[in-house]
Amino acid sequence: MMISTASGPSTVGLAIDRRLASLPPEQAYDDRSAVARLVRQALLEGGLGRRDPQRPLADLIEPGMTVLLKPNWVLDRNLGPGGMAPMVTHPRFILAALGEALLARPGRVILGDAPIQACDFDGLLRNGLKEQAIELGRTAGASVEFADFRRTVWTPGQGGAAPQTEVGDPSRFVLFDLESDSLLEPISTPVGRFRVTNYDPRKLAQTHRPGRHQYLLCKEAFEADVLISLPKLKLHRKAGLTGALKNLVGLNGNKDYLPHHRRGGAAEGGDCYPGRSVAKWLVEVLLDAANRRLGTPGYQRWRSWASRSLARVAREEEGSLEGGWHGNDTCWRMVLDLNRILLYGRADGTLADQPRRTLWSLTDCIVCGEGEGPLSPSPLGVGAVTFSGCAPAADAVHAALLKLDPRRIPLIRESFGAFRWPLAGQFNLGAATTLSKAEACFDGTGWTIDAIAEQLGVEARPPKGWAGHVEWRSRVP
Repeated sequence: MMISTASGPSTVGLAIDRRLASLPPEQAYDDRSAVARLVRQALLEGGLGRRDPQRPLADLIEPGMTVLLKPNWVLDRNLGPGGMAPMVTHPRFILAALGEALLARPGRVILGDAPIQACDFDGLLRNGLKEQAIELGRTAGASVEFADFRRTVWTPGQGGAAPQTEVGDPSRFVLFDLESDSLLEPISTPVGRFRVTNYDPRKLAQTHRPGRHQYLLCKEAFEADVLISLPKLKLHRKAGLTGALKNLVGLNGNKDYLPHHRRGGAAEGGDCYPGRSVAKWLVEVLLDAANRRLGTPGYQRWRSWASRSLARVAREEEGSLEGGWHGNDTCWRMVLDLNRILLYGRADGTLADQPRRTLWSLTDCIVCGEGEGPLSPSPLGVGAVTFSGCAPAADAVHAALLKLDPRRIPLIRESFGAFRWPLAGQFNLGAATTLSKAEACFDGTGWTIDAIAEQLGVEARPPKGWAGHVEWRSRVP
């Protein structure tokens, strides 16, 4: 059921246009005025517009400020048949968000992300987004810039012999070490089990081990006066859901700092796959051997052996490798570590006792991604936009919009925890918000998570490794 009429800033502002949800995915963003109206309405439902309802972001952005807008630009192509609408933050959504920011008269706006190493960053911008954004900025008297926050990329055309090239300026990154306060610390032994696909496991063992948990963040995140994340809401094979929390991983510049899972099956202390499997263990051995040879002629040979073995396992056994299932106990910890750093971190690599900034999110839920996200999502029309200054609450609402139970998704459930440098304050100020009290303001009225799922939600198909474990109908009483 709904709760009392909202007054003052709501935890999450929610706007919905079911007409857009009913359109084919490739047409849902064609009506630019409708997209802009949804973005504006979400800002107003989220409590902004007190100074001027026609310029709601003026409540956050003062004239001359620097604003960082962080879209989801994970990859320039969908690895499945679902197209780009459920894959990345839509260009027209980005332009609508940029237009709202420019109304507040900032001096500089940066649009940036760190996609995966194989992404063609320029390819993401060949749809006219860059030219239109720069022109919008010129008209408003502001500088609009685009930034690739990656430290390394795959080198085109050189195969396995020289797969990675450093491209980012080392001076533009800040190294943080959460040491024993990292949420990864309880699962850090035995040493050397953390993994991230297509990276040398020896490097990850250097950045994450007992008492050492390092992350490499772009300086822009700490130099900007206002940081607004622009996630694409979709399901995620390792984290369950990618939205306000997961989108901030793209401010880390090097994936050698990002544990995604732990080697081995759950029955032997890992979380790569359920139980135990000799066949899957062999594939892991081959993948490790290949990744230790990155940049050498031997890489391609070992990678080929691993790929053939992986194909055989896929035919003979249920489940996948890479931690793509509901028992992944690593990925959520890494994501929450990064959110803590971005909320409390200073530009010198230290963390304050109190939040240094608010992590605002304006999420594209017009066409969402269901199924095998983040790289092979299928489109799901929802027709919504959310706005919030509390990422845990935003993702609780996002799960409900997809008729998933946030209590069953560790990334969301654990984000409300009482660890050091907590994340779930009401707008990251004042008393902590609990998952049971998270709510949204929709049409000027407060809605509980239960009410959103039951009355506004659109049923999404979870990734295979999560099916039967996170749907709303299976929620904990």
